[in-house]
Amino acid sequence: MNTIEKFDKHIMHSYGRYPLVMQKGEGERCTDENGKTYIDLGSGIGTNSLGYCDEKWADAVCNQVRTLQHSSNYYYTGVQAEFAEKLCETSGYDSVFFGNSGAEANECAIKIARKYSFDKYGKNRHNIITLINSFHGRTMATLSATGQDVFHNYFFPFLEGFINVTANDIDDLKSKLDDTVCAVMLEYVQGEGGVNALSQDFVNSVYDLCAEKDVLIIADEVQTGAGRTGKFLAGEHFGKKADITTMAKGLAGGVPVGACLTTEKCSGVLSAGTHGSTFGGNPIACAGGIAVLERINGDGFLGEVNAKAEFIRKELEKCSEVESVSGLGLMIGIKLKTKTASDVAKKALENGLLILTAKDKVRLLPPLTISAEELGDGIRILIDILEE
Repeated sequence: MNTIEKFDKHIMHSYGRYPLVMQKGEGERCTDENGKTYIDLGSGIGTNSLGYCDEKWADAVCNQVRTLQHSSNYYYTGVQAEFAEKLCETSGYDSVFFGNSGAEANECAIKIARKYSFDKYGKNRHNIITLINSFHGRTMATLSATGQDVFHNYFFPFLEGFINVTANDIDDLKSKLDDTVCAVMLEYVQGEGGVNALSQDFVNSVYDLCAEKDVLIIADEVQTGAGRTGKFLAGEHFGKKADITTMAKGLAGGVPVGACLTTEKCSGVLSAGTHGSTFGGNPIACAGGIAVLERINGDGFLGEVNAKAEFIRKELEKCSEVESVSGLGLMIGIKLKTKTASDVAKKALENGLLILTAKDKVRLLPPLTISAEELGDGIRILIDILEE
């Protein structure tokens, strides 16, 4: 029985998988069990932010494994304290709750928003506005929050208390932002929804209207955060700082982590016993997170991310099959003229290139550390496929 047969026999078929069995990775390339190598422009859906098995990152994680692999959150650990300090200093937030994923971080944000409103205004001010085409996770609450009908099936009844607004439609927002709303939850760039950035005018309106009504703003930066867009947080591109920001994916370089960051306004909302996580703030994840933050905060790092992003966009603009390019930084969506994104992804796999899709677009989320040479090689493979 080969690996795929063994896999399919014992693991639930909840993913549409490509026929690739990864065995190892180094830098921006991975190798399958047959020895074929691939340039990875997807980085585990933006999670391997420093590529595969970065030496300093791996040393930090391995050293932590040999020191203390887990501690109950009934106790304190130095590595969690250090990670929290570095993350708050880098992001400009006051406090953080650690979980294990983006969905968990968003669950925490939802609970904070509702408890903030309950503590201050009482019941019946619990609705949260989310945007059409948003994606916030696959738990029952975050699935209910997600503004895509395709996800609202099978698992009835979904949780109440979420209202959808059309992205970039200020009038729609105004019509639904009533006295039952406690928060607006948004992605500055909708990743799974098609790699589409919000307009500056719409973001400005969200912040202005919410400030008038003491409605919290939750920024879902699970995919956009940790340097992905060329700034540590995508909100910096818009000159905005949400009351609550959620992070995950690339924050710890490939080990599970989720972070819900709050300003001082919300830092005391969760009292003892109102939220928790067995593995949240796990020492191994924190060690990985510290290594990632140290790299991102290094001189010139984000400048290099932006330079790589500019290179990709310029090369894609030369391709006759490309209709448009969306996104920010190294979070790139490619709308095609005649080809389908899924077919391009399959062809890329055959040619030793790993890419992603988002709705009808090809999506690129390369490691932030990818070299100019490997990036050039990967983009040439992609353009050759598109030009066929």
